[in-house]
Amino acid sequence: MGKHSKRYQEASKLIERTRLYPPEEAVRLLQRVATARFPETVEAHVRLGVDPKHADQQVRGTVVLPAGTGRSVRVAVFAKGEKAREAEAAGADFVGVEELVERIQGGWTDFDAAVATPDVMNVVGRLGRILGPRGLMPNPKAGTVTFEVGKAVREIKGGKIEFRVDKTGIVHVPIGKATFSAEDLLRNLAALVDALVRARPAAVKGQYLRAITLATTMGPGIKVDPAEALALTRTG
Repeated sequence: MGKHSKRYQEASKLIERTRLYPPEEAVRLLQRVATARFPETVEAHVRLGVDPKHADQQVRGTVVLPAGTGRSVRVAVFAKGEKAREAEAAGADFVGVEELVERIQGGWTDFDAAVATPDVMNVVGRLGRILGPRGLMPNPKAGTVTFEVGKAVREIKGGKIEFRVDKTGIVHVPIGKATFSAEDLLRNLAALVDALVRARPAAVKGQYLRAITLATTMGPGIKVDPAEALALTRTG
């Protein structure tokens, strides 16, 4: 394991490692220790009380972050005819079907999200081995296989992100930039927690939100009290 930078070590001194911070205090402390020379991404790491080995305990969904992600998202849309024009009007960066598929098969994946209309999925399906491992494959459950391509593009551009529990029962989600206001980061955190609660599998028993940690790109983690994070969803 490599040694942490001096900046990281100094930031760690400001954080009580075993304390569960109220969300507001955690966010302000997080912004205080975000001293890199670029706008650091803020990530939420949420441990859930699920066993991902069981199909009925998978957690997957989407959430529109009310304050956005703080990054420019390049969207590719697989559509033709009127739906292709609708996607372009909504701000899609790349639109097409066969030519777009061929370009990706040639090694190009310079986009952050993909949307497809159902009628072209038989063609897009060829890209499963390429886009699947990158998390870019259009999926009905994520709302990215739809005839409402304009709406899908606008939502993604506006801050819609997908979340999925990993093999260890943790969801990792970017919720903005450290340069956001504390209020906007809290709004995004509340939206994420609310979405996770709504996605709770019926088969899960006991405590669901086990642990929440916030961290910036270059900074140490700050533990957040799960109960107080859940309370954010009830206070707006």
